[in-house]
Amino acid sequence: MARVLPSSLTPHICILPSQDLEELLKSSALPSLHHILQSFSPLPQVTTRTTALTTVPHASFALRFSDLTEIEAACREDEEQRATRTIDWIGDRIGKRCAKWVDDFEKMNDQDVARTPWWDELRRCAEGDHIPARDEGWNHPMSIILAVSTTAPNPLQAITALHSRTLDFPSWVDVTHLIYTLIIHPKNSPLSDEEAGALFNAVRKQYGLHTYLLSLELPSPPPPPVSIPALVPRLPPPTISNGSADTVRPDLKTAQTVPLNTLRMSEQDIQQTARFAREFVTMNLVPWMEKCVIEWNEAYSSSRRLPSRLFSSTRRLFGTSSTTPMHASTPSLPGRSSTYTAPQSSVSGSTIPPPSQQRRLAEFATILGDFKLAVAVWESLRKEGKGGSDILPLLIAPSPAVQLHVSHALTTIHPQNAELHSHVQLRALLYAVRWESTLTIGDFLSDTLEGERWLVWAAGNAEEPPAALLLAHAALLSVRKNARRRAALWYFFAANRLEKCGIKPLTMYFLRRAHELSISRPDKLLSPSFWMSENKQPSDFEGFDAVMSGIEHPLGRLLYTTGDVSGAVRHFLGLLRWSSASSSPLAQLSSHAVDITKDPGNSDKVFLEDFQVAISHLKSVSGEQARLADVKLPLRFVVPSQTCVRLARDSVEGEQSEWETREEIWSSFWKHRGKEKLERSGNAAVEEAFWVDITLHNPLETEVTLANPTVIVESSSGDAAWIRDNITIETTNDTILYAKESRTISIAIKASKPASLVITGVAYDFLGLLPTVESLARRGRRLQDTPQQRQTITYAPDEFLKLNVEEASQELAVAFVDDGPLVLAEGECKQMKLWISNAGSRDIGEVWVVPGPEDQVWIQPLDSGEGLATGITWKTWQSDNKVVPPRPYSIPLAEKLVAAGSTEVTVVLHAGRKQKQNLSFLFIYREAEGSPFHCTRVTRSYEVVQCLQISTASHPSHSPDHSFSLSLDLTNILSSSNVEINQVTTISANWSCSSLVELWAEPLRPSQSTRILFSATSTGDCTSVNAVSAFVSRKMTSVLHGQVITPDDPPPLELLCGHVSQTFAYEPFVAHFIMDARRIAVSRTLAQSHPRIPTSSYSSIFPLYNPLSVDFVIFWKIPSEQRFGHILVSEIALGASHAVLREVLEGVESAKVKRSMYAETQREKTEMLQAIRDSEWNAEMNPVVVIVKDGLVTEHDFSQGVCMVPVEFMIRNHSLSHPSRFVLRLDHRQQLSHHFPAPYCGRTTFRGLLAPLQTTSVLAQLCATRPGTYALSGWRLETEVGEPDTEGGLWQVRHHYEQRAVTDDSSSIVVSDLS
Repeated sequence: MARVLPSSLTPHICILPSQDLEELLKSSALPSLHHILQSFSPLPQVTTRTTALTTVPHASFALRFSDLTEIEAACREDEEQRATRTIDWIGDRIGKRCAKWVDDFEKMNDQDVARTPWWDELRRCAEGDHIPARDEGWNHPMSIILAVSTTAPNPLQAITALHSRTLDFPSWVDVTHLIYTLIIHPKNSPLSDEEAGALFNAVRKQYGLHTYLLSLELPSPPPPPVSIPALVPRLPPPTISNGSADTVRPDLKTAQTVPLNTLRMSEQDIQQTARFAREFVTMNLVPWMEKCVIEWNEAYSSSRRLPSRLFSSTRRLFGTSSTTPMHASTPSLPGRSSTYTAPQSSVSGSTIPPPSQQRRLAEFATILGDFKLAVAVWESLRKEGKGGSDILPLLIAPSPAVQLHVSHALTTIHPQNAELHSHVQLRALLYAVRWESTLTIGDFLSDTLEGERWLVWAAGNAEEPPAALLLAHAALLSVRKNARRRAALWYFFAANRLEKCGIKPLTMYFLRRAHELSISRPDKLLSPSFWMSENKQPSDFEGFDAVMSGIEHPLGRLLYTTGDVSGAVRHFLGLLRWSSASSSPLAQLSSHAVDITKDPGNSDKVFLEDFQVAISHLKSVSGEQARLADVKLPLRFVVPSQTCVRLARDSVEGEQSEWETREEIWSSFWKHRGKEKLERSGNAAVEEAFWVDITLHNPLETEVTLANPTVIVESSSGDAAWIRDNITIETTNDTILYAKESRTISIAIKASKPASLVITGVAYDFLGLLPTVESLARRGRRLQDTPQQRQTITYAPDEFLKLNVEEASQELAVAFVDDGPLVLAEGECKQMKLWISNAGSRDIGEVWVVPGPEDQVWIQPLDSGEGLATGITWKTWQSDNKVVPPRPYSIPLAEKLVAAGSTEVTVVLHAGRKQKQNLSFLFIYREAEGSPFHCTRVTRSYEVVQCLQISTASHPSHSPDHSFSLSLDLTNILSSSNVEINQVTTISANWSCSSLVELWAEPLRPSQSTRILFSATSTGDCTSVNAVSAFVSRKMTSVLHGQVITPDDPPPLELLCGHVSQTFAYEPFVAHFIMDARRIAVSRTLAQSHPRIPTSSYSSIFPLYNPLSVDFVIFWKIPSEQRFGHILVSEIALGASHAVLREVLEGVESAKVKRSMYAETQREKTEMLQAIRDSEWNAEMNPVVVIVKDGLVTEHDFSQGVCMVPVEFMIRNHSLSHPSRFVLRLDHRQQLSHHFPAPYCGRTTFRGLLAPLQTTSVLAQLCATRPGTYALSGWRLETEVGEPDTEGGLWQVRHHYEQRAVTDDSSSIVVSDLS
């Protein structure tokens, strides 16, 4: 059984009727003859034969009938113009019928059927194209029927006239066709049956056997109409314009459009006509086609037959004895054989040849079902680049090669990314229709062929209705393959193109289908762990977010333009849930208002503008009663997790973490003193306003306005009427949120009676148009109490903001007396007054204040009116050497604060580092001992600016009287104020410092600097150094081995204080601030260096002072601004250290380490080990220093001989605890100076032993042979540091060093000549 071919690949029969026949049919209420004969196509059960004489049965054999004059006229029209008209005609037909199609189709339960009415219409319009084309021969006439009737005055003359008529075809139309004569003999003919028979015989004798006498009744009046299959629509002829040379001549029969699907013929006439149609096909057309195929195939085979010489050579070489007669020489290729080749008029200047004989052979073989021959010929044509790739997919079995044929066929007619002309679009459409209608649906949608993609390729980038319908049908087929997202994409593309053509019903339908497919969940099962990890529910699926905005926006615009304003409002509002943060690629393709590809943020702006226009129009039409109850804002502006209630006693400023830190300080402080808890009751008082701080975040890329924001409050004390009477809720002004902006607004609430309030939501008018309520519910905690709750995700009920309003009983009100802007200089001591009052009804007997960890404050006692203590009375300080944690301060009260009582407290603040910061105090109070504590907060912001730039330096001293020299540089960096330096104090445990110069009495003017020099001498007692070092070593051993840190204290220290002062009077809080500043500096350094060690363990591990450190305290004053203060500088450590923790670190590194499976744990241990190795407690330096006494000028008379000059080298051991051995080697070859090298004579190597802090000198002799300057940098010192107090007095080397003079050493002596 041969495959049923599409109608566009069936034989095309042209009919040329005589004038009398047309009048006969018209009088019998019948259409034109070609319409009548088309009603009898296809013919069932037709048999053909192949070139191998194999019978091929055809279940259906279709024919196409046309009027010859129409075909001739159409061939004269330009192909591009006709293609343009065809596409416009198809679009017009689709546009007129699609509204009803969509209504009927949407009523169906299953919209994913195999066929849609618009696809069927497109297919029928494409297959109805019957005009011959230059690039293929399917539409070229295969037969011309010359039809006359016996009602003509002279029928034989009419037949002769038709046969002698010249065909008006262009040169490219194939004229190889069968000429057939049809004589219609009606019952009312003037000729009798015998005369008609005689006429028939005469015509057969003159024009051949292809003649038929059709006898019809054609009764009058005509019989009732009989239903017939609908004829395929055909492109109407172009409009006739006067004066045009290419216009088509008007014809009565061409004025008809597609006739009605009825035929007014009697049953006998129908049978006679059907008999004629079958006899014409089986007895004339098919045999003629078979004959042509045989002749053409012989010519085709001859052209590809191997030469006979090849066969004779083969026989000779292989010894074949049999003899075969030689094949006759191949004649020249025969010309085209046809029953009749009519003369043809030539179009002026046209030399385009008709389709090749080889192509016609392939077409005829395809029609006859000789697919084996057809495939071979089509393949040959394809290889020669003459077509065939479009037909081969219809003939060969499904395979990957079929897809290549399809791709090649489409690429040949339109290259990729090229603008498609109308003729190319129409040709690609015809290919796609043939493929889709011929292949079975199973093969077409198989993974091997993927036929739905062929339709997309055929559509290309064309924006006409046929291309859009190709995409839509591809989407429909993709749905059948369950490729829903791909189908949604193609539906969207189809809608986008149809919208440009103005076909709105189908555009909206395709957009809705794309929307439905995009929100459908993919049929893929995910692990339950995925939803748990993403904190989502399996039902939380809103669709394919990458395309939703691109689909919904044009759909909303179409709804608005078609009058469905309410639906448009919902679509535009729904678009806001797809913010520009994940901008849709389809939104970029579908936006016509702005270029979203350049500024994706404009999409949100466009969506909002469309929504405003639509809802404003809806309200103007429907009034304020517009049905908007079910319109919900799809996004949230309120952040419930950051929304809180703020009472009047709570501070507006300050991070919550800062207040939690202060509460932890209080808890640590009080847990060793009592069991009373700090009650954090967040209850409001009656007639006292409190605020709901609402955090708003704009997720859009454009600004929005939230009008009249307020909160919704519920109460268990009464209904809504009770709330209106007793609860006052503020409605704030309109809030404008810019793109991606976050802002906090406060809404005040005041209750006139005690109540339990629940704040359930926030209400506002979105853009001032849409009333919206957002819930403030927070999801409850995850329940895991029962096995069922652990297996199934279960949460506790949602939580709301709750607040109890009660009568005020105990409340402390605190405020700064002066709350203006505060700018302090670095180190300034500023007195501030706090006003403390009892705002409750119960007494307050105890008040504490908790500052921040780095706030330096001092509370002035009640008896502080004795005045200032003048002079310097403290030479030493006793320090417990503990890094104590911050602690609260008690507020001195002369008596209890009764209700409405108040007092004033003076607080001194010492300004720390330069920055903007807040002074946040947490006040803890209670009624009496044993009562629970309550708290309140107060905050004041201030800024610290730098007034002095301070730098310090130290180096070994050249003087034997002291070990080190220190310098302190001070620079006034203020712009207009003078700074007085009143006093400089040095603080150290082992170094006694004294000033080498007097303190400058004059103030430092702006940008002026001063330098103060100090000498440092060791006390010689290394007991404190050894004790502190042993403590640190023991604690570090516990830390590195992961042992429990025992809470013992470090050894106390006695600190030596040295003062350089003019006239100075110090406040009683100075000593407190100095110790507090040292604690803050040490804690800050430890937190940066040892982040793995908890802050609470600092006091048990690290001492407050390093015995080798030296601190400077600079006291300053600005008289013009009445400012004073002091600055602590702790940057210098003097003396030599010897890696006290070396043994501890080596023991940890050499110990057997347990490997951890976690890389993070091992990395943390390594970081901690490195931090301890780099700490000041493990410092190491060369304790021995060489000082060359240079600058000596010697005069000598070189006429008396050489000059011997003594050179002294002073060698000092700066270690407080370890002895050292040294070897000093002198070698003038090692020096790099431009002076004369020092020629030493005599002893050049010196050895010695230095006790801790010991100094020795060695003398070398320089032998000068000529006057000049001699460099003294040619020396090398080797040092061995020994262990102190070794058993048996054996020398044990701890460190070994080697040093030379520095590169820029300028030490030298000068020898001058007296002669």
